[in-house]
Amino acid sequence: MGWGGYDRDRTGQFPRSRTPPRHAGVGPPVSAVLGMETPAWLVALRLWWKRRQSLGARGERWAAAHYRRAGATQLAMNWRAGADEIDLVMLEGKVLVFVEVKTRTAAFGGHGHAAVDARKRTALRRAARAWLREIGGAPHWRFDIVEVLVCIDGSVRILQHRGEPLFGPRRF
Repeated sequence: MGWGGYDRDRTGQFPRSRTPPRHAGVGPPVSAVLGMETPAWLVALRLWWKRRQSLGARGERWAAAHYRRAGATQLAMNWRAGADEIDLVMLEGKVLVFVEVKTRTAAFGGHGHAAVDARKRTALRRAARAWLREIGGAPHWRFDIVEVLVCIDGSVRILQHRGEPLFGPRRF
């Protein structure tokens, strides 16, 4: 049989002639198979992406430390409900705080607050509702947005937007 063809009639199994699909990260990179060098821009893009992901995780840890210094208790970090995620869930006294963390570098700044668009707000609301259902509700809760700015000299600035009205009526 040809590529992808089945010879179930003879063996009752899938064909041996079909190669299994490649999974990400398994085997040599395509450029090595084709005998080509990986372009420099692609290498730079991969490094940038890794740094960006690790920068976001560091920003979440810095934001959690900021809340803990202020006397809050950390209940969860990167809590997921399906595809939706809450970066931090903190408890300040009797107020449950859902925190969205936006980390930026000075070189690629911008307002992290503006990055929380309507789609992200909807996802945060869904995740918060799932958290509240799981714990049986909470009388007082709020949403915060924390912007973490990593400056060129290595210093970190944290800007906290408490009780964001963009998420609907305040509940505290």
